[in-house]
Amino acid sequence: MEQTTREGLVRGIRRWDLVAVVINGIIGAGIFGLPSKVYGLIGSYSLIAFIVCALVVTLIILCFAEVGSRFDATGGPYLYAREAFGSVVGFEVGWLQWLTRIMAFAANSNLLVEYLSLFWPGAVSEPWRSLIITVVTVALTAINIVGVRNATVFGNFFTIGKLIPLILFAVVGLFFINSGNYSFVARPGYAAFSSSVLLLIYAFTGFEMAVIPSGEVQNPQRNIPIALLTAIGVVASIYILVQFVSIGTLPGLATSTKPLADASRNFMGAAGAFVISVGAIISIVGNLNITILAGSRLPYAMAERNQLPRFLASTHKSFHTPHFAILISAAVMLALSISGTFIYALTISAIARLLTYAATCAALPKFRLTAGAPSAKFKAPAGILVSIASLILAAWLLSNSALKEARDAGIAAALGLLIYFAYYLSLRRKQLS
Repeated sequence: MEQTTREGLVRGIRRWDLVAVVINGIIGAGIFGLPSKVYGLIGSYSLIAFIVCALVVTLIILCFAEVGSRFDATGGPYLYAREAFGSVVGFEVGWLQWLTRIMAFAANSNLLVEYLSLFWPGAVSEPWRSLIITVVTVALTAINIVGVRNATVFGNFFTIGKLIPLILFAVVGLFFINSGNYSFVARPGYAAFSSSVLLLIYAFTGFEMAVIPSGEVQNPQRNIPIALLTAIGVVASIYILVQFVSIGTLPGLATSTKPLADASRNFMGAAGAFVISVGAIISIVGNLNITILAGSRLPYAMAERNQLPRFLASTHKSFHTPHFAILISAAVMLALSISGTFIYALTISAIARLLTYAATCAALPKFRLTAGAPSAKFKAPAGILVSIASLILAAWLLSNSALKEARDAGIAAALGLLIYFAYYLSLRRKQLS
């Protein structure tokens, strides 16, 4: 019998469940499409871009591992920023994190329909498109409401389901490599290479979803660092191998819209393309499940600290899950997924993520240098230098954002501030009345 915490939650996420949560959070749809986009930008140097992005994300993860090992409550980056820099910065980080989860869910829901259309062309037409998205969202919401163990067991199954086709693709493809497909003669320009690494952030991030539900993780201060570092090692190895095989087996990689399916068709036939396409569907569903799990815990954590209405912090008497936060987050996700208007808002995703990551990286030295800060169960090697390097690399990537993307991120941040001050003023009026 799982023990209930003082907040009414259940610590039902175990160490290897947490590894699966990280993998599910990172591997969504990106790896099934980005190999061709990055190759189209910088050719064979895309391999180096994958390695560079993996190193950048690993440095950021080291910061998350140390900072996360100081806390055992729900909230992740929101909680870290609030404790390190105050309620305003904390709210902004929580708001932007929640927004990226909402947008990611909407984007991946529509990608799911696109992949299903490979087997059923009518899936992309109405009313079937909206019906499929609704059924998937409702089913995943129900799974998350009836218990965190159900959500994690479901996630474990989909983690295995997404890793098998990717590993199969990477291992079998190594035997069909054409070395003539690799060329490192023409070096890409600084802007093209930087843009490629920024683009890959979509495929390498999502790991923070594992630290958000820390209040439901068993021994989170020890298990979070282990899960984060284990998962990024697995994911980075698979991603680099996948890119290597994609280049070596698909001559028309730059123009492919389904690079892994097209490449696998070259060396495994129609069966290989089928396996990869099914793997993409499994990968997306697993990612959607974790997105609901993590995304709903942000308004829950913010309500717990009186920065959103208190009813969002309530938990179900039988299931011990934040059912109102889950229902409201899922409803917004569903509405945005069906509307299709998420495409415009997606431009803020990479910038918003990098900004929230920067807050956690900056929190590392703040906690180390603050007397009375929560003690760390994991210390990142050369932690201060790692934090500084992560912030410099995040600034490098942000400097390569388009002006429109920066503007959109600024609008999203400003909207968060309006919500924060509006709710703060409403609380003050109640206290004075």
